[in-house]
Amino acid sequence: MAATPYCASAAPTKAAKAAAPAPQEQRSVTHHRITIDGHSISYTATAGTLIVKDAKDQLGASVFYVAYTEDGADSSRRPVTFLYNGGPGAASVFLHMGAFGPRRIAFPNAASSGGPPYGLVDNQYSLLDKSDLVFIDAPGTGYSRLLPKADPKSFYGIDQDAAAFGHFIERYVTLNNRWNSPKFLLGESYGTPRSAALVDWLQSNGSMSFNGVILLSSVLDFDTIAPGPGNDLAYATFLPTEAAVTWYHNKSSNKPPLSAVIDEARKFANGEYLDALMEGDRVPHDQFVKTAQELSKLLGIDEHYIELSNLRVTPDRYEKQLKRDSGETVGRLDARYVGYDLDTVADASDYDPSDSATSGAFQSGFLTYARNELNYRSDETYRQINDTANSTWDFTRKSVWNWVAPSVSPDLREAMTTNSRLRVFVGAGYFDLATPFGAAEWTFSHLGLPAELRSHVTFGYYPSGHMVYMNIPSLAQFKSDLSRFYDQATAQ
Repeated sequence: MAATPYCASAAPTKAAKAAAPAPQEQRSVTHHRITIDGHSISYTATAGTLIVKDAKDQLGASVFYVAYTEDGADSSRRPVTFLYNGGPGAASVFLHMGAFGPRRIAFPNAASSGGPPYGLVDNQYSLLDKSDLVFIDAPGTGYSRLLPKADPKSFYGIDQDAAAFGHFIERYVTLNNRWNSPKFLLGESYGTPRSAALVDWLQSNGSMSFNGVILLSSVLDFDTIAPGPGNDLAYATFLPTEAAVTWYHNKSSNKPPLSAVIDEARKFANGEYLDALMEGDRVPHDQFVKTAQELSKLLGIDEHYIELSNLRVTPDRYEKQLKRDSGETVGRLDARYVGYDLDTVADASDYDPSDSATSGAFQSGFLTYARNELNYRSDETYRQINDTANSTWDFTRKSVWNWVAPSVSPDLREAMTTNSRLRVFVGAGYFDLATPFGAAEWTFSHLGLPAELRSHVTFGYYPSGHMVYMNIPSLAQFKSDLSRFYDQATAQ
């Protein structure tokens, strides 16, 4: 693995000689081949680091990435997609090794991956047949590290993070001569608000236009996923997902098609339920009782429990209550997963079974792949999740529209309005209790786009969880939907 210095200066000054050595960028280049849909693709994999600036325009982080580029392709026509996960404080290993990289970890469906060894397979659902791919680990995650004198506050925040990713993408595009390539962003979870802020930052500050933005398991308005005192809206946005989960676990009074359950829950959530919630303590007794009865049917939870909850069952309590009679709890990221709780009488779950079932395989699978196939070796710990970044993240913004709860909807609206050809794909799992699809539906129905631009937003729904790719049929459908999306976004 060759190390390439970030900068070289001829005849350094005396002061420069006394200074600490310049941070080094590293790179490992390997060559591979894969067959996708009968098409053989020769590609180059580059695993390495780039030094990027912080929001104050100072060098502050060494950012790890893995790029896959098709050999011999015309870079002026070949798209390039920048991919990242969320958290905030999560590395890109999940999208990389679970969804769209050329090599994928073979996971069982909605079950624990168990212990090693874990299987690695060629990924027939990789996006490499549609685009070059650049997986980015956010500063402080994966192998990305803040430089010794960097201030974490310059990276760990909504706007700071967008600036850091913007600087990385500008450097990558410049170094690899990709300014005239069609460009896409693909973010999952917190990667979706990052995408909204980032595409606006790049188009406004970097004069870099994009063709498409792909949002998977999105949250742009954080009040839509935060039910609690003073915020009744989120109880309604969660309800269609909870009804779908109840259906999946056979806790409904009958078993109609999933689509019928979701349609019924949507109608109730946006109508009678929201009306009752908005009445607050003024809700008439008859309406209160009727609402509790309907909620009990949709949630599969005892009506008396719902009445005691004042019609407001929080998602963490729902996860615990749905299967309490068997001492089990359902997953937050993916409610298809089930686990046994440590404290069966607790109010909420002790852990997320869907996270516990997969995190070990992601870590072992990626580290084995990076060392043995990408020839990238590091003595650093690969951080799937940086808890410090999560716990200290700055959700405040200078913009006047964020005084109640953080929102990046105005950023996306501005990006889509100023670049009227920008297209957005919104992917959602029916069984995702972290970022429910009802929240995304509410956000995009209130985005305030001109009528002519609303058709530039496309939704895709999948019978899976937060990481929709953990269900292979859903991954196959997601890939098919994105293939059409790429064709539409690049045929303008």
